[in-house]
Amino acid sequence: MHHCPSGPILACMYSRRAWWLLPATLADELDGIAGVTVHPAGWELRCPPVTNCIGSLWWLSIPDGTGYLTDPSLLAKAFAATGPGAEEGTPE
Repeated sequence: MHHCPSGPILACMYSRRAWWLLPATLADELDGIAGVTVHPAGWELRCPPVTNCIGSLWWLSIPDGTGYLTDPSLLAKAFAATGPGAEEGTPE
């Protein structure tokens, strides 16, 4: 079992955006979540080396060489828990 719940995460300080690296075949699980854009397999993500930042881009969670990627179902649950109504509690 991997020690961290997420795989690599790239962040941009200026645009306040983040990119989670996901298995390409499972990205559909994030469709329909407000504020989330899922890019297709093969989309080019320019990123700095893991040893330092470039401009405003830096690794929030660096790739560790194992190939471990974020589980999209866990990421979807995290976004759902922080979406509209999450602060006041959403009736079930």
